[in-house]
Amino acid sequence: MKFNFPPINEQMDLIKRGTTEIIPEDFLVQKIERSLKTSKPLNIKLGCDPSRPDLHLGHAVVLRKLAQFQTLGHNAILIIGDFTGMIGDPSGRNATRPALTLDDTRKNGESYFLQASKILDKEKTKIVYNSEWLSKMTFEDVIKLASKYTVARMLERDDFTKRYKSFEPISLHEFLYPLAQAMDSVAIESDVELGGNDQKFNLLVGRDIQREFNVEPQVIITMPLLVGTDGVEKMSKSYGNYIGISDSPKEIFGKSLSIPDNLIYTYFELATDISNADLVQIKNDLENPDVNPRNIKRNLAKKIVTMYHDKAAADEAEAEFDRIFIKKEIPDEIEELIWDGNNSIEVIDLLVQTNMAPSKSEARRLVMQGGVTFNNEKIIEVNKILNLTEENILKVGKRKFLKIITK
Repeated sequence: MKFNFPPINEQMDLIKRGTTEIIPEDFLVQKIERSLKTSKPLNIKLGCDPSRPDLHLGHAVVLRKLAQFQTLGHNAILIIGDFTGMIGDPSGRNATRPALTLDDTRKNGESYFLQASKILDKEKTKIVYNSEWLSKMTFEDVIKLASKYTVARMLERDDFTKRYKSFEPISLHEFLYPLAQAMDSVAIESDVELGGNDQKFNLLVGRDIQREFNVEPQVIITMPLLVGTDGVEKMSKSYGNYIGISDSPKEIFGKSLSIPDNLIYTYFELATDISNADLVQIKNDLENPDVNPRNIKRNLAKKIVTMYHDKAAADEAEAEFDRIFIKKEIPDEIEELIWDGNNSIEVIDLLVQTNMAPSKSEARRLVMQGGVTFNNEKIIEVNKILNLTEENILKVGKRKFLKIITK
């Protein structure tokens, strides 16, 4: 199918937005120029990690870049690493990521694609599993592949270097991961591969191995790692600072409002699809002392909710947030619990028994930090005895509500 590609300057403006590096940029320009002349789209590759099936806005940064290539008329190819997932990639870590079974990687891969379809054009996205070619390689093939790269080059990777200097073990099979990922680029004849900053080494190996197999080397485009809502660490479920793309509208709205002001522009740039002209306006507004950054952040929160749900959901999430945090009202819908225990109970025991706190120590911490409210009364004494009436509202933190109904 012939596609009417935009001019090269328009393509490059969109491609360069929010990127860290394009290696080499002039070669990408050459590939696009050839694409325009031949009316043949480029193959854009994104390798998907099947070890973490729950996607958040950090994962969405590279997915959005892949979606931008789709709008430009190029081929988006998602490679589910079901085979490489059985190796375990240590990129950005000081220890190997736990390996998975082939069944695990397949199930996670299906979940990944389902969530990624919130961002990508599902009908125009090609999804492949790298076991299709990697599982067919013989031991002889692996030896020949390994001969094309040196241990010295492998040790140039930061995480390998740190572990080697710290006398931490590095298993030989870990060296096979970047080689296997490179074979993905060979198999699909990748023109461009996308990845986070922590994947730069692996992507460069792909260029080298493509040359060894007489395939034109890919251009690599790296994207920054999105900082989480805490404003410190990269977004990760393990850090608890993430905004999941499958989160409810009110969760996305509330979490988005919790980011530090200095990340507002970055989130607009990397996590939304607003125009470059609007980005300039947001930058100007943030530098204007007469503009309250809170209002800009509310627009950001509504934009993100709209992207993963719809405008109606965004409007309702904003209204509910205002009811709870500005008007101090109770949400329209909260979880209910029928209580059949003692009607007089210490606050610590109530928090644990209602699963509003995972342990007594955590319950004490919540009370001592002023994070517990019972029937509109802030509880500050850890030994406080609560008297339950017919209906009671227990609030923990800013967003956790529970209606306790006694028998």
